[in-house]
Amino acid sequence: MNVLIGNILIGLGVLMVFIGLYGFHRYKDFYSKLLVASMVDTMGLITVLIGAMIHGGLSWFTLKVAFIFAISLLMSSVVTSKIALSARNNEVVKEEERLAAEEKAEKRGVH
Repeated sequence: MNVLIGNILIGLGVLMVFIGLYGFHRYKDFYSKLLVASMVDTMGLITVLIGAMIHGGLSWFTLKVAFIFAISLLMSSVVTSKIALSARNNEVVKEEERLAAEEKAEKRGVH
């Protein structure tokens, strides 16, 4: 029974990631994409790792996966905030907004 529940959770986690990839491509601006990517990454990883722990039963493997689980929960928010801070400091978003404005102007025929 544990194997079946573990496999279902692993499959559900992979499905979450693929659905999140679709949502990721729907957004245009950098920060929205960063938000979606961090949420999808965290939720998919949590579900897959919990499924792996249930599938593996009580063993050293489960302890190792739990350690990876704890580290990834701590590090994902730190990495996401550092990426956003770096993008703001290097004015990546302003360049993206400039390119979007130029694209709109080209569609309207204004040069």
